[in-house]
Amino acid sequence: MDWNRLDLQPRVAAGLRRAKFKSVRDVLCVSSLELQNLTGLSPADVQQLLTTAATACRPHPPVSAVLLQRGSCPRLESGLRLSVGCPLLDELLRGGLPVGVVTELSGESGAGKTQLALQLCLSVQFPAQHGGLGAGAVYVCTEDVFPSRRLQQLIREQTRLRCHVPPSLLSSLHFSDHIYVEHAGDLDSLQVCLSRRVPLLLARGAVRLLVVDSLAALLRCEFQASDWMEKTKQMLTVASALHRLSQEFSTPVLCINQVTDVFDASDSSFGPASSSVSPALGLAWANQVTVRLMMRRFQTEVARGDQRSALRRLEVVFAPHLARDGRDAGVWREGVRGLQSSETETH
Repeated sequence: MDWNRLDLQPRVAAGLRRAKFKSVRDVLCVSSLELQNLTGLSPADVQQLLTTAATACRPHPPVSAVLLQRGSCPRLESGLRLSVGCPLLDELLRGGLPVGVVTELSGESGAGKTQLALQLCLSVQFPAQHGGLGAGAVYVCTEDVFPSRRLQQLIREQTRLRCHVPPSLLSSLHFSDHIYVEHAGDLDSLQVCLSRRVPLLLARGAVRLLVVDSLAALLRCEFQASDWMEKTKQMLTVASALHRLSQEFSTPVLCINQVTDVFDASDSSFGPASSSVSPALGLAWANQVTVRLMMRRFQTEVARGDQRSALRRLEVVFAPHLARDGRDAGVWREGVRGLQSSETETH
């Protein structure tokens, strides 16, 4: 490709030629840090390159938009949702996670991503009238040990979180028996899990929620910066499998994602405008998710009764059916709960 036609600085075009990029879309499949390593360009040059490349690709809708136009997400219109177990957060999400699509939840370490994922693994087991889907969950761990002790605490505290649910129903739900934990230490193991074990559980009706925590961890471990093309290929293969499972079995899929630093915090295309980080894996992955949520953690501390929590915020980065908005929250013994305005005081 003649990079000079994009009105790039000569040094930027030269860097692209050295790295052997062949198209604009190849550039958008690589993260900012990887571009800097591959091309030898400065952060400012990389930012200018990404802005120019994104502008050049604007006439072509992202994959998620194409899927919606083709009617591949009928559940968005049907209104079937998986409640997160908190009315305030459900209000933000218009009922919870939609079925039949892939939702991403990104955030820094300690933001509360895993806490919310565990909460969803319990919520999915409730009947539909209480926001669930009447089945279990598959939780795929790729790096950390499954937090079973925290899960047991959440189970014990369900009466506090779900105070409006009849006690007889809570006592009848054997939560631990319906959460299937898979460990995938590499991409091959993940592919086997997604192509064999997960479809079997879904076909049997044993589960109606799939959580992957996280894809970015595997890709960062297995590939160097120079392997960006193979990494993108593997990433898109996994994304295709997730979409197929979510649509074929009308199942919400939740992918937990890590974050990476951004050079220009004013560019809010992929994360909150005021944040210095954005979800990992770049534009290629962003185009594979229908809903992007982000959890943030602040230094402010909030209190509820005898409990204290660092202030969190759950934000909608993009979704075809949601406004771009956010809700303050805290992580308590019983789980992640949204905060009323009176509860956000600094302590």
